[in-house]
Amino acid sequence: MVLNFFESIDWADLALKSGEVLAKLIGIYIAYIIVKSIGNKIIHKMFEGLENRKEISTTRAKTLQTLVLNFFHYALFFIFIVTVFQVFGYNVTALLAGAGVVGLAIGFGAQGLVSDVVTGFFLLLEKQLDVGDYVTTGNYSGIVEAVGLRTTQIRGFDGTLHYVPNRQIVGLSNHSRGNMQALVDISISYNEDLNRVMSILQEACDQFAKETEEVVEGPDVLGVQNFGTSDVIIRIIAKTKNMEQWAVERKLRKRLKEVLDENGIEIPFPHQVMIHKNEQQKEGAVRKVD
Repeated sequence: MVLNFFESIDWADLALKSGEVLAKLIGIYIAYIIVKSIGNKIIHKMFEGLENRKEISTTRAKTLQTLVLNFFHYALFFIFIVTVFQVFGYNVTALLAGAGVVGLAIGFGAQGLVSDVVTGFFLLLEKQLDVGDYVTTGNYSGIVEAVGLRTTQIRGFDGTLHYVPNRQIVGLSNHSRGNMQALVDISISYNEDLNRVMSILQEACDQFAKETEEVVEGPDVLGVQNFGTSDVIIRIIAKTKNMEQWAVERKLRKRLKEVLDENGIEIPFPHQVMIHKNEQQKEGAVRKVD
């Protein structure tokens, strides 16, 4: 019976149809790769043109480009799958209707995913963050590397890449909007003349501002910030270009240390005084006790 079944198969016709299906699948896949490559280049060129014409900022261009590429890839993959089903003779209309019902059922159980997409949409619409921004949200802090409809990627300063679901971005602090503040505290000895010290520091700050293009305003010597156990703390602040505040603080500390050394102004450090009594005093004290 099995032998009769195999003998009834037209192997030549089966091989011909299989070859046609395989050729169609290969052709569809090649077309998918070509369209994907061309689409990626067109999207890149489009946003490069907008950026070059100064119609959009660089960070905003990178953010929107990532989003458009995601949409394009998802749509193209969906078309690819539908076309493959058509090759095998499936009713695409019925398939889409069934997918809609299944999608509705999944949607009720995937409310977190829907929340991610909605939150991501508003993050982009309200321009709360862009690629390259320094942000803090919850326990995560770092540079935004990608903004999607489902997750936001934040690169921590230790190199860790955090994938944060958009629904978890409840409170967001964007440190990359506007100028930033550089703050430096300098400790001097109680024995120093405060007026002289602050005058010297301000002269150094004025010269530093002329030589440092990252400084937008200041640096200014505010005055005495606090009294320590062995030092007087003087605070200096400046406004800098975005993301340059740490570099400015490091350069300013170095410059002020050099200026203090040149003027013989001591930067205090903890001292310990050890009192040793000689042996004669100890013996005398023992005899008096006796």
